[in-house]
Amino acid sequence: MKNPYLLHIFCPTKNVSPFDINMAYEAQYDAVIPYSDVTLDDVRHLTQDTIFSRGPTGVKRTGIFIGGRDFGLALDMLDEARKSMVPPFEVSVFVDPSGAITTAAALMAGVERWVRKLKKGDLAGKEVQIFGGTGPVGVCAGLLASQCGAKVTLVSHQGRAVAQALADRYNARFKTDMRGGDGSSEAASRVLIANAEIVIGAARAGVCVLPSTLLKQAKRLIVAADVNAVPPLGIEGVGVHDMGKPIAATPGGAAGIGALAVGNIKYKVHTRLFKKMFEAKKPLYLSFPEAFQVAREIVASSLK
Repeated sequence: MKNPYLLHIFCPTKNVSPFDINMAYEAQYDAVIPYSDVTLDDVRHLTQDTIFSRGPTGVKRTGIFIGGRDFGLALDMLDEARKSMVPPFEVSVFVDPSGAITTAAALMAGVERWVRKLKKGDLAGKEVQIFGGTGPVGVCAGLLASQCGAKVTLVSHQGRAVAQALADRYNARFKTDMRGGDGSSEAASRVLIANAEIVIGAARAGVCVLPSTLLKQAKRLIVAADVNAVPPLGIEGVGVHDMGKPIAATPGGAAGIGALAVGNIKYKVHTRLFKKMFEAKKPLYLSFPEAFQVAREIVASSLK
């Protein structure tokens, strides 16, 4: 095949996600080349082998995708790949470990849109609590909400100290002001949710972090969004296909956003970002700000 479109996937874990490979082919890449067990130290050499082998014209038909499961490491790899470019030998790079970036972007764009539809303003100043907040989706959603001016609490079942340590790490990196929250018991979670205006369920699959007994205490709640589609669902009473359906257990009938509704937006965001790389005339570096921008555009057109 002459002049193929090539995508190289750098992954620090043992296995490269079949999801990412499938999505890349959906974006019309002719070949997708996976690399597993990639370390941060490997990125420079892999990147430069990628760019120098195709010439200034060929690099326009070449891309790098960074996967894995560690959000911070993936961002470090993106930074290292970018520093390794030697213009005009420069290719586009898209980072999305465990699909966390595109999922969080879809999630927060949907939440933001429903807050506005309910005439509650925007995310600025809202009390946002993210249960399962120390995972990659939770951290990324927290960063996006915080950058929109929300008051973000990353809640961990391991306790406040663990959550605060992670919040401090990302606050220092991105100049945000996230806090840690104690979700180690139902009693601790009850204290938190009494003040929540937006809650996110981002815990691991099959764990209910917000049962209806807690939701009944959420008198200020506007929107609750869940990314867990595996029973039991992360937020009780939020169906996987729900997009704005009132949650019966909440005092004010808060709008629920379900995991598959988020997933439908996430798929479109993921596809569009790959296509942006595929069609780009100049190199792109795609992370959570770019994913959020695309998610907002998709949500705005679908939730008028």
